[in-house]
Amino acid sequence: MKLTYRSFFYAVTLVVIASFAQAQNPIITQRYTADPSALVYKDTLYIYASHDIDGQSSYLMNDITCVSTTDMKNWTDHGEIFNANQTTWAKNTWAPCAVARDGKVYLYFGDGNRSIGVAVADHPTGPFVDVKGSALITKSLPNANVPWCFDPSVLIDDDGQAYCSFGGATAGTNGIENARIIKLNADMMSTSGAAVTVDAPGFFEGSYLHKRTINGVKKYYFSYFRNAGRSTIDYLVSDDPMIGWGNNGIVTRTPINNGSRNNSQACIFEFKGKWYMSYHNRKVSIDRNLTDISKQRSICVDELKYNADFSIKEVITTVTGVAQVENLNPLIRNEAEKMAQQSYLLLGIETDSCSDVGKGRMLTSINNNDWIKVAGVDFKTGIGYFTARVSSVLDGNTIDLHIDSLNGKKIGTCSFDSTNSLNNWLSKNCTITGANGVHDLYLKFKGGSGDLFNLNYWQFSQSIPTALKPSRQAESDLSVFPNPSEDGLFSLSQSLTWTVFDLNGQTISVGKGNRINLSKKPKGMYILTTDLGTNKLLYR
Repeated sequence: MKLTYRSFFYAVTLVVIASFAQAQNPIITQRYTADPSALVYKDTLYIYASHDIDGQSSYLMNDITCVSTTDMKNWTDHGEIFNANQTTWAKNTWAPCAVARDGKVYLYFGDGNRSIGVAVADHPTGPFVDVKGSALITKSLPNANVPWCFDPSVLIDDDGQAYCSFGGATAGTNGIENARIIKLNADMMSTSGAAVTVDAPGFFEGSYLHKRTINGVKKYYFSYFRNAGRSTIDYLVSDDPMIGWGNNGIVTRTPINNGSRNNSQACIFEFKGKWYMSYHNRKVSIDRNLTDISKQRSICVDELKYNADFSIKEVITTVTGVAQVENLNPLIRNEAEKMAQQSYLLLGIETDSCSDVGKGRMLTSINNNDWIKVAGVDFKTGIGYFTARVSSVLDGNTIDLHIDSLNGKKIGTCSFDSTNSLNNWLSKNCTITGANGVHDLYLKFKGGSGDLFNLNYWQFSQSIPTALKPSRQAESDLSVFPNPSEDGLFSLSQSLTWTVFDLNGQTISVGKGNRINLSKKPKGMYILTTDLGTNKLLYR
């Protein structure tokens, strides 16, 4: 999907770019997102969001975006996982919420402000199916006739009972008539009994349910966006999800980088022993100097803490975001669409479905000087090689690898030409030097004009990838001597027919005799094979 803002180039200084590269909020910048909700599934946190269509002047959100993380810094973009056109009745998919039960994931969404639907999948990223084939919650249900029937939030209690909060719009000065909670049956696709009214002062929209248990004491929280008297995310506390809501307090005030807009929507969740709040602001659209930022939003995450009396400490929203909870392992396949940040102030990258083996998603629309940041990569005691899975129809592409900052120490450059087709994927490699310990990793993309290449995944390794080694492995007493007076010249201990490969497995020089000249080749590591069946490493 081509984004309209890609037709604009923003002139920014290197100082501004370097400062921007350290920001972690918003958590996704390749697509406008809003109205987040969270699902912790096994060891992974999934956040579901409305997708703000580029340039929309009204809310045209008809698909749902999902991102996930295991470390709270690097987020995998799963793309648009459900669309209203996958139903026979809905036109929109506003403000989604997902819960898991009995091996299924249930994805709830608002069809605009008219009604609430649900789709079902076997995995948090789908594929989701509209099994019910009609709305789950409508205004015709008992006590559900709210002006805006949307913004579902579903909580499953310890006894298996599920509850769904919903509603919106302000009547008079309070709007307390418009907040609702209704029970769901065990099938998660039908309701039980009448909805109850929640007395939520100043309620406007964006209700969210969560619970917290300390030393056997359980408390339920109903948070929401308030626009009467103040513009805040407020919350209520109760001992029962259906009654007794009170103790009104503030979760957070208008987020920073929200422009003149005061509305927001937030969810609260626990992940790996810490509590967080996800919300949206308008930082990306502000940074891009858009004329209308109101409906071009971006989701963020900040840490949330409680007081001893179960009340919530007011959250101060940040640009830096939250701490990383675990380091990233570079020795396994890492999807290119998993990142902490990207170059949205330039042309910005995009993600799309991938044609490579294993399908999934890829980075695409990569332009010269675009980049991505991967946070907290643990290179341990040293890593020697980098592999990128790429496709391109252009020559002269490179991926420069830097650590610690966008213009920090360069640890390697992976160079490659056209693969002859965007559907023809090849693994390209380069040597790595100076990568030890934990660092932020920056992949900087270079080349000509236009869309340079697609990137499916990357991986580091401590030895030459087996598939790239020349096949002949016979031993011999052949010796290779680098010329001390001229870099790139090598002498062999006997005259042979030889071939030199780069680490992509591509032939770069063929000859006969006892001298090899690589002085015009890029510095790095090469593989020499001879007619004796000998493999040697050459360091240029």
